[in-house]
Amino acid sequence: MIDRYSRPEMRELWSDRARYEAWLRVELAACEAMEAQGLVPAGTAATIRGKVSIDPRRILEIEARTRHDVIAFLTDLEQQAGDDVRWLHLGLTSSDVLDTSFALQLGQAGELILGATDTLLEVLERRARQHRDLPMIGRTHGIHAEPTSLGLVFAGFFAELRRDRDRLRRALRAVAVGKISGAVRVYGNLPPEVEARALAALGLRPEPCATQVVARDRHAELFGALALTAAGCERIALQVRHWQRTEVGEAREPFGGGQKGSSAMPHKRNPILSENICGLARLVRGYADTALENVPLWHERDISHSSVERVIGPDATTLVHFMLVRLAGLLDGLVVDEARVAENLGRTGGLFFSESVMLALVRKGLHRQRAYELVQRQALAALDRGEDFSELLAADPELGGLLGHEELAACFDMSHHLRHVETIFTRVFDQPEHEEG
Repeated sequence: MIDRYSRPEMRELWSDRARYEAWLRVELAACEAMEAQGLVPAGTAATIRGKVSIDPRRILEIEARTRHDVIAFLTDLEQQAGDDVRWLHLGLTSSDVLDTSFALQLGQAGELILGATDTLLEVLERRARQHRDLPMIGRTHGIHAEPTSLGLVFAGFFAELRRDRDRLRRALRAVAVGKISGAVRVYGNLPPEVEARALAALGLRPEPCATQVVARDRHAELFGALALTAAGCERIALQVRHWQRTEVGEAREPFGGGQKGSSAMPHKRNPILSENICGLARLVRGYADTALENVPLWHERDISHSSVERVIGPDATTLVHFMLVRLAGLLDGLVVDEARVAENLGRTGGLFFSESVMLALVRKGLHRQRAYELVQRQALAALDRGEDFSELLAADPELGGLLGHEELAACFDMSHHLRHVETIFTRVFDQPEHEEG
């Protein structure tokens, strides 16, 4: 992934050096497990560990000749440590090293992503509580519907992101497996006990029945969870973009001193951060689809998945991490224009209370469809002619005979609509996570 959309800690995790260091961890863990079984002279792993250092340029130079990355890696170790290296990779195949180290790197990347997710959850909860009781117009189909609160909008984002975090945790557990079982999974040249001991030392579980590789449905699950997390970020960013539209103006991204919005128009203040998040989410969704393509491989293994994972492993994790961090900063500095929120809420003159009036008529004994027709007639008249909705309702002779002045006024009570906000907040923020469906 290009530096523009990656953070230093994730970039380092997927560097050539980090990859080779993960390979070395796997090789030495296997060697130590073989020592415990008496298959390798005691102290071999420690001797090698003390003699070798990782130099990515040197390994890549060897790979340019061998055209095989693991052989190049082992050749470099042999040149540094000499005869002891003959005990490395004993009974292993390349995929034992590659798949097991990939699990290690995905786990490290996942921890960074979970940390960024927790930070974003903290920001969302704070903004939700800050604006819990701020009424704003809810929109369906982009059209004014009924009142909600800005706090509930943030609470909904929080609830979704918490599900994303739980999915990521499950997927990371699913992918935290390795294999050290040889060319076609049968442990032909080393016993299963070596695998169990080595993987336990690495914090991984054995793949119960590998081929030459770990089954790729595990990885597809993780990339699917990453895609859902990216989609959740996009949903929030899309809402910010709507709020910042000139015609809406209810909230806007932070805009720093010296920042410029347009090369041509000095007045522009564009939602570039949220637009960026929406664009990056498209990439992550594409990686999830590609991960699904990696699940079916020929027989015990082909290599068609390898080139794909060299791209999507670093890129998908890097992008999701970047998006989460960027979104947390965006929402932390989001500027809410409460006056504009109130102005937009009142833009239709109380038309959003139409359902309350209709239900009041139903309770008075009117058939629902007739009540709907009465209220709709005056609502459309208010829209078309720009007249006051409540006054039109009061002047309607049929409706006026059913609802008195006080009864009609009660239908226009904002607090009635938002009376259950605290109940929803309790479900979102105070309910144990395992109880959520």
